[in-house]
Amino acid sequence: MNKILEGKVKTVYDVDGEADKVIIEFHDKVTAGNGRRVDFPLGKGSLCCSISALIFKQLAKEHIPTHYINMIGDNKMICEKVNIVPIEVVVRNVAAGGIVRETCVKEGIRFPYPLVEFYLKDDEKNDPLLTPDRLNVMGYTPILTDLMASKALKVNDILIDLFNKLDITLVDFKLEFGHEKTSGHLLLADEISPDSMRLWKKGTRERFDKDLFRKDEGDIVEAYKYILQKLLQFV
Repeated sequence: MNKILEGKVKTVYDVDGEADKVIIEFHDKVTAGNGRRVDFPLGKGSLCCSISALIFKQLAKEHIPTHYINMIGDNKMICEKVNIVPIEVVVRNVAAGGIVRETCVKEGIRFPYPLVEFYLKDDEKNDPLLTPDRLNVMGYTPILTDLMASKALKVNDILIDLFNKLDITLVDFKLEFGHEKTSGHLLLADEISPDSMRLWKKGTRERFDKDLFRKDEGDIVEAYKYILQKLLQFV
């Protein structure tokens, strides 16, 4: 396989004879602080791959177009090749993470409506928050950003319903989108796993996400196993 891109925890490869497909390999690796802190938890890659696959399947049932096609092996998935939009879309239901660090909002406050935020996907610039005017001067039209926000809110509704069944609060999550190579359609891409979301046990702040690693509060492999086992009961 020809390597296209090597990220912090995943590698993307071309598929021989399939110009419109890629293979995404999930590694047993976790990072925080834009890669400044690193560990290699055994089994973490396959857990993130399996959780992402289940969530993508559930979203497909709800008519959310994604790049996901199928899993191959324990830690790889085959996907549609897309041109990634270098913007991370974050949906927040409960205050945690960056919005707590950067504002006067206290952790655990539930917002009256989901907040949608856009961040530049650029580790060297520390993924800065983007305002509507900044997006506009960067060439991203309201047509595109409104579409991404609308899709993100639909995903939020679906995931809230799903995680409610697991007795889990969906605190927040990050999405990435890309334009499909041949049609140009906007597809949900990358991954959706506890690496890219915050998940708390209902009524508590017991974490089942990457904050366990960020805050050195527990074993992410065991937490991710718990999420996968619960998802398998409903997806």
